[in-house]
Amino acid sequence: MALLAATGCSACSRGVQVSIPVRASDTACTTAAAAWPGSVSGRSVVTTDPVSSAVRAWGDPAIVARCGVDPPGPTKDDCLTVNGVDWVATPLSDGTRFVTYGRDPAIEVLIPRGDQPEGSLLPVFTASADALPTTGRHCS
Repeated sequence: MALLAATGCSACSRGVQVSIPVRASDTACTTAAAAWPGSVSGRSVVTTDPVSSAVRAWGDPAIVARCGVDPPGPTKDDCLTVNGVDWVATPLSDGTRFVTYGRDPAIEVLIPRGDQPEGSLLPVFTASADALPTTGRHCS
């Protein structure tokens, strides 16, 4: 999913266009969503379209988090550990996609290009990621 597809304009009445992950209704995502941060890097929460507790967006261009995505398997993409949470980083044409590694279901965080360094924004998602069951996999 390209980040561009998940961004929107703050003047639009519909909100940031997002897709709801298949496993968004998973009980673990309900718990994780209760811990979504109130703001990210000084950006306030903005409306998403459609609305789901498993999806949250902040600012314009939007930083988007979605709970209920499929966890990544072994990959050659960069894997980093932030506050005890492992994240797989995948560069996109318009930003970076981070997905929790070793959590099932997983959280995806889309950070637009220009928010550098992108990984420095991940600590605010620690509480949400910690709410997810672990699989025993870790960055190596």
